Amino acid sequence: MATALVAVLVGTVVTIVGPWPTYKSGFEDKSYYRKALAEIDRHRERLSHDPAIARFQAGWGSRSITPPVGTPLAGFGARKGKPSTGVHDEIFVKALAVSDGAETAVIVGADMLIIPENVAEMVRARVSQQTSLTANDILFNASHNHSGPGGYAPGIASKLFNGPYDPNIPVFLTDAFTEAIIEASQSLEPAKMTHGGADAPEYIRNRTRKDSAVDSKLSYMLIEQEDGDRCFVVSYSAHPTILGADNMQFTGEYPGFLVRHIAKQTGAEAIYLGGAVGSMSHRAPDRNDPFDRCRAMGVALAAKVLEAAADATLFEEKVDVASVGFAIQLPPFQLRLNENWRVSKFLFPILGIDNDGWMHAVRIGDVALVGTPADFCGEISVDLRPQLKNRVGDLWILSFNGDYAGYISPDKYYYDKDENGGYGYERGTMSWIGPDQEAFTISLMTRMIDVLFGESSQIRSGFACP
Repeated sequence: MATALVAVLVGTVVTIVGPWPTYKSGFEDKSYYRKALAEIDRHRERLSHDPAIARFQAGWGSRSITPPVGTPLAGFGARKGKPSTGVHDEIFVKALAVSDGAETAVIVGADMLIIPENVAEMVRARVSQQTSLTANDILFNASHNHSGPGGYAPGIASKLFNGPYDPNIPVFLTDAFTEAIIEASQSLEPAKMTHGGADAPEYIRNRTRKDSAVDSKLSYMLIEQEDGDRCFVVSYSAHPTILGADNMQFTGEYPGFLVRHIAKQTGAEAIYLGGAVGSMSHRAPDRNDPFDRCRAMGVALAAKVLEAAADATLFEEKVDVASVGFAIQLPPFQLRLNENWRVSKFLFPILGIDNDGWMHAVRIGDVALVGTPADFCGEISVDLRPQLKNRVGDLWILSFNGDYAGYISPDKYYYDKDENGGYGYERGTMSWIGPDQEAFTISLMTRMIDVLFGESSQIRSGFACP
């Protein structure tokens, strides 16, 4: 009897916790991949790419998402879910709506760690009920702010990093997101746009491989309505972690200082989007106070944007807009214990983590904004831009698109061990979707770009794509 009970106990532990054998490469023949390709191709049939597009239109909206003091902050487990103590500066969700007369898309940027799945789903539903916009039309993004609102999702994993769940917080966030999106869509006016970028290597570093590439591009779009109102959209890939776990005040961190400086200098609205932040850490200027470091970095990056935009002379009034968004099932989660063993896939739901996600891409003229449901590695985006330069005038790789699936790191590093004989934080603890995470994601990205730009791309990520 005792032997039988022990066997049942051991079997239960192995089933729910592990260890299970690790799996190797291969996704091209899997049903989740074929289904994702079919979803993308369904959008191909919907988009017309009519050359006779109407005048470009744009509008924007903003709402505060500064929660009540006492709400936990998101991002650092070392805070242990303790309540916030104050507000250093107000934090926001902002939305940009764009239209070419046939298609309308909305880009949403928030001063948050991620855009949690429960909030994204409620916002999509609410917006669809109140407007003609659908889930396909809304691309979500977070700045990856580690000093924004926590408490927004149930589950053990969220509690560890974001504090105890408060059901009032996702409702509060949903209201703010919905109102900002509706304001943007209802304020569409004839407009023109330009875009560009600056190189800012002095403010970013590769935190996992110090001698490897960094995504130092500071991208911007400048949109001007017919009445002269303007909106800047800015993206950069350095982690907003100048402030550490000891900060207990809400703040937008360096992206907040960046957009406020642009607004102060120009009178324009400014929206920040977190780029390919995986492996990309900040290199903030030295100051005695950490908030002064945030201010110095934000102001310096804003100055680069304004200098680059001051030289912009070509504004477009005929701008093709297209959007492709769809839910995906991710490859089986694999949190490795070592080279041969991983934890059970059944442990993830217990932690409050599921293996679905949302991919989204929006075309605005020759700019492609691609949203991924993860910390997407800047090394990958650096490699990808030149491969697509003949297809896309300006490629923005973004993270945290309405879900979170850990880190997406270069496949070539998947089996590399660190000096401690493990896989480290990004490629180990937070690398969940197996050895082909880069190839799988880039395959979907390039297929979406094919659809957005109406042609067949030859760019693939090291393998033959159907």
